[in-house]
Amino acid sequence: MDICKIHKNASKCSVNTMECFMVLSTQAQKISIATLCGLFGTLCIFENFLVLYLIFSSPGTRRKPSYLFISSLALADILASIIFVCSFVNFHVFNETDFSKEMFLLQLGGVNTSFSASLSSLLLTALDRYISISRPSEYKLLMTRKRAWIALGVLWVTCATIASLPLLGWNCCTLDSTCSKLFPFVDDNYLSSWICFIMVLLGCIIYAYAHVLWRARQHVAYMEKHQVQVGKQNTRMRMDVMLAKTLVMVLTVLVLCWSPVLVLMIYSIFATLSNHLRKVFAFCSTLCLLNSMVNPIIYALRSKELYSSLRMVFSRFRRQLKAPEESPEAESTHKSSMIET
Repeated sequence: MDICKIHKNASKCSVNTMECFMVLSTQAQKISIATLCGLFGTLCIFENFLVLYLIFSSPGTRRKPSYLFISSLALADILASIIFVCSFVNFHVFNETDFSKEMFLLQLGGVNTSFSASLSSLLLTALDRYISISRPSEYKLLMTRKRAWIALGVLWVTCATIASLPLLGWNCCTLDSTCSKLFPFVDDNYLSSWICFIMVLLGCIIYAYAHVLWRARQHVAYMEKHQVQVGKQNTRMRMDVMLAKTLVMVLTVLVLCWSPVLVLMIYSIFATLSNHLRKVFAFCSTLCLLNSMVNPIIYALRSKELYSSLRMVFSRFRRQLKAPEESPEAESTHKSSMIET
């Protein structure tokens, strides 16, 4: 019998009704979810920490607004991975319900803040490329480090404020309104508003990237037509085209990973979800971790500055491994063994 039917007469804000949202019924499903979360989460944290290290260990990259926005994206992905994996696995795999409504909404707010900040950081990166290509002569005046930090501060405060609204009172328990079919205690109107916020961000990113690609294509055509001219302008164009293509790859992965989740969220507002669709939603949620895991790989492969920094890190690591073998103690031991022989 469906456990949600058992609790249909219970209060919709009771902690016991959270069992209705534990849709993984078999051990195989729980093991699959735990494996995916563990694999994607671990790789995501390691890769994004590596990206942050590569950016801030090099004076050339940490001073550029473009890489400040990428750092914000990496930080948001790290926080999202930690909070999402811990709360998601505890809830769906270990069926942990020994916490209050406020604690659950706090965890959900942390996940929403991190993922919203990740998407917003991608928007700032798109706007940065938009300004760089559309107004290259004024880019350094318009996009300064101070303005970049202010934009990042506004970004994180806005995302945290929107994500904390359910905890502050915009939930179906306080308002006695319709609860979401996917998230406990979440008001359907809030979920609709959050989806609209995410869709607006995606629309702005797509528009900015469409313009960036259009200008990048113009730059490519210009460089092919004037191959004789070599200088800072052409170098700048090549950098813009390279970074534009990189960010489009990031956006493509983002849309592919987030589309199933958003579609099911929208569908849940207008229709009743079956247990099968809610299981599909649980598995599709892990695609958000996959997106956070793939982004640093794209940076390392497409960004020449980060790739060269990564090669330097690996070369230093190899030298440190070889150092003990070439140390004076090792040489004296080797000589003494030769004498004894």
